[in-house]
Amino acid sequence: MAQTRTPDPNSGWFSDDELKEIRQRLPLMYVEAVPVRVDSYSVITEVGLLLRVNREGSMNRTLVSGRVLFGETLRDALFRHLEKDLGPMAFPQLPVSPQPAQVAEYFPEPDAKYTDFRQHAVALVYVVPVTGTCEPRQDALEITWMSPEEAVSDSIASELEGGRGQLLRSALASVGALP
Repeated sequence: MAQTRTPDPNSGWFSDDELKEIRQRLPLMYVEAVPVRVDSYSVITEVGLLLRVNREGSMNRTLVSGRVLFGETLRDALFRHLEKDLGPMAFPQLPVSPQPAQVAEYFPEPDAKYTDFRQHAVALVYVVPVTGTCEPRQDALEITWMSPEEAVSDSIASELEGGRGQLLRSALASVGALP
């Protein structure tokens, strides 16, 4: 007789139905990361943006992003999502302090500064140097490295959904990467 396993009630994961219900009732906590390459003076030389296919089937650029699980520290969540999206050889240099470069509040309304039509969410945004080889995994097709100025250009910003073009500009400005 096959043994049925009971899911761990403290795993931090929800079924699709549970997550849908939770998203309708509570704001969720996310971390977002802007992967960057820096020179020997810690000056940002390149910004990495992921290329993905969205739910509607069109290509768009985005940041490393994901939920913080119940009981998970911000550092652990940030590391998990960087490794998930960039691969295990990216070697992210996590910040010493959990102080984010920006905080973004996403709303399901189209006129909000930052939008996520699935939910109300709060994201802590970090600018994270990576020193290794990035090989996108999961639903990311590729990572494109570009100068900070190119990354915040109008043409690239238009490829970032939910106001992330403006968020990217703010995050890079907060760490001195933009004039």
